[in-house]
Amino acid sequence: MFLASYRFGAHYDVFAAMTGAPGPIAVIANACDSWPRARDAALTSELVPLRELGFRPEEVDLREYDGRPAELGDRLARFPVVWVRGGNTFVLRAQFARSGADRILPELLEADALVYAGYSAGACVLSPDLHGLETSDDPGEVQPACGIDPVWAGLGVIDRPIVPHLDSPTDPEGTGNALANRLAAAGTPHWALTDADVVVRDGKETRLYTG
Repeated sequence: MFLASYRFGAHYDVFAAMTGAPGPIAVIANACDSWPRARDAALTSELVPLRELGFRPEEVDLREYDGRPAELGDRLARFPVVWVRGGNTFVLRAQFARSGADRILPELLEADALVYAGYSAGACVLSPDLHGLETSDDPGEVQPACGIDPVWAGLGVIDRPIVPHLDSPTDPEGTGNALANRLAAAGTPHWALTDADVVVRDGKETRLYTG
């Protein structure tokens, strides 16, 4: 797993070493489903840079697999890498639940069948719990975008929360810093990432690469 605050952080070389020669890559942009006017542009902002790096990106839109987890599993199993972009973590989590991605992706990871690369919401959704992220992502966007209530449990693939955008110009209100401070004060293990930092788990080894 390659988990970042923003895209590759300062460590594209690490991503490239994990994925090997550029090839097919599934792009999941459902964290942007509550942004109907901006979603297409948000997706394009992922596809174009990946193509420029030599990858062959294809969107896998989880909305097309609502209640069809077997079909989603078959589709994702064709890709060696899945790229999950940022946006609203709660919207992404809800779309994972509706499509069955919250079961399929952990199974594929357990089988070492793909590399999961996610940034911001795409990384946070793997945490055990999403409480605290409501200071930066609005759970109220879930019902209009997804038709279900917010899911507050993360996938639990990693053992602690990720707090993205530490000291970042993309977080002018400092919500990431405030959440990291609260977790630290409570003695809760977490990864607080600047936009240059990356957490990588390869097998049983987990490593933090800082900017």
